[in-house]
Amino acid sequence: MVTPRSNRSQLLLPISTTLLFASSIFLLSGQAAARDFSFVVRDYILLNCGASGRQLDKYNRHWTGDIGSKFASSLSHNTLTATAATQDPSVAQVPYMTARISRSTFTYSFPVSPGRKFVRLYFYPADYSNHFARDSRFAVTANPGNITLLSNFSASQTARVLNAAYIVREFSVSVQRGFLYLTFTPTRGVPNSYAFVNGIEVVSSPDFFGSEILTIVGLSSPYTVDETTALQTMYRLNVGGNAISPVDDVDLFRSWADDTPYIFGAATGVTYGQDANVVIRYSKVPDYAAPKEVYGTARSMGPNPSINLAYNLTWLFSVDPGFVYLVRMHFCEIQYPFTKINQRVFSIYLNNQTATQDADVIAFSGAIGSPVYRDYIVIVRDGTEQQDFWVALHPYPGTKPEYYDAILNGLEVFKLSSWNGNLAGPNPVLVAQ
Repeated sequence: MVTPRSNRSQLLLPISTTLLFASSIFLLSGQAAARDFSFVVRDYILLNCGASGRQLDKYNRHWTGDIGSKFASSLSHNTLTATAATQDPSVAQVPYMTARISRSTFTYSFPVSPGRKFVRLYFYPADYSNHFARDSRFAVTANPGNITLLSNFSASQTARVLNAAYIVREFSVSVQRGFLYLTFTPTRGVPNSYAFVNGIEVVSSPDFFGSEILTIVGLSSPYTVDETTALQTMYRLNVGGNAISPVDDVDLFRSWADDTPYIFGAATGVTYGQDANVVIRYSKVPDYAAPKEVYGTARSMGPNPSINLAYNLTWLFSVDPGFVYLVRMHFCEIQYPFTKINQRVFSIYLNNQTATQDADVIAFSGAIGSPVYRDYIVIVRDGTEQQDFWVALHPYPGTKPEYYDAILNGLEVFKLSSWNGNLAGPNPVLVAQ
């Protein structure tokens, strides 16, 4: 996941029902079809690359070193293990202070059960022995090369642009047979290029998207997210609440960031938690959709209808050009008096286009305290650099609701693999101030 750009002045999006712009096409789905809500974690691997033995991270999770590991048995003899020359104060010892490094291709093999897996790659772009951070550029492919996760990736450049000491990249891939292969390949033609990795996490996940058929708004063509689709998590936000650590997202170990840095402009709305007599009950979605902490907090526009009608509650993100994105918006009414249909109705805009004109959380969920989500698909135009991606909410007066307001509890943005299995975008570029 990545960090936001600095805020700019508030933009009021046009309240329209335009569905197609030349720059992008939007595809819209409702709630996913009913799925099996049961889920068992069959694979949970934490590999501390360049290390030996077992060590605890700051969350008290056990990481196993890859030296002598069965997962590293197929590594070439040209790989090295090294310790970072320096340690940034914000960087944890495990798994960031040791690395597996090579100037040639190397592959990890993970025996796993069939199904979807979260693959999380951990990078600390420091100098390692005579390998300098600025020289590292490489690709990462999966199973055994049909999915490109990263290409010509520079952890050092990415960290500088994002003002981050370390980088975590999370992917979701489907494994059909008994092994997940991850191959690291230095970029050819780049002097002194090498590949490295500090940690690898592999966790079984539910099939969040099934074979969900998404309808193209204004067109008859369907869009399907199925087991052949790989995803990269770009953003995962606990809207209106604090950041949620991996160990607080039981079984799936997802990180949920505070949404505050992504709010666009000065109009940030109000945040609140659930009423004391409201109980979160999962009936429309499985309990693994998001933790109760996500649905138990929210951000709305505030109590003043005239102010709310004059602005959009907006979040701004940076995304890679030329990809399809899935936006999952989590909703749950958690405070009284919101218990009936047409009390709070609002429009959802994605990149200045109307995704849903009249969203009503109680109509979606059926009751206060009942979590629900909605999925939207966005095609972002081609380009050479990262682009702005807008998510905005605005009260919808068309149904004359009791309150002119909007609400959001959680937000996830996933990049979807292209037709040839590619997920790799360009390295971010440092913008001159």
